[in-house]
Amino acid sequence: MKGQVKKNKKSIIKEWTINISVVATIAFLVWHFVGYSAWITSKSMMPTLEVKDRLLVARVHNFENLREGDIVLFKNDEFPDEILIKRLIGLPGDKIEIKHGVVFRNGEEIKENYVKNNIEYNRTFNVPENKFFFLGDNRAHSYDSRCWHYPFVDKSYIQGKAVLKYYPITNFEMFK
Repeated sequence: MKGQVKKNKKSIIKEWTINISVVATIAFLVWHFVGYSAWITSKSMMPTLEVKDRLLVARVHNFENLREGDIVLFKNDEFPDEILIKRLIGLPGDKIEIKHGVVFRNGEEIKENYVKNNIEYNRTFNVPENKFFFLGDNRAHSYDSRCWHYPFVDKSYIQGKAVLKYYPITNFEMFK
């Protein structure tokens, strides 16, 4: 009887170890290849995203699937230890003009009903190959492509695309 109890304990420990290993492996693969959760820490995307909102982020494997208006997470040389989140405004090859705070892409005005606190600003940007141009929705409080020493983000720095806001649950929202 004693031998059987030891055997049962060993088999239970082995079973739990295998189960935990499988779950950990699946979690790692999902996080690394599919997506992850992100927590908003700045006001640069208000009112779309508030401080402490939580997002589900899909990893980007095909950059041709990124579209103007997507909310994207990325790295930037000016903030090497942070992942930034901004709205994608310009794709490779686009000409972005900002006239009195109004944004034009390839000569056409972008309808930006999500913009808060727009500011007077004038400049033109030609987005190079394999690069992207980003702006925060809270223009007066966003340090973005307009301000950076090098205003474009290389595609290799793209971390993911926001899919949905799940917290707080009262502000649940799916993004296009």
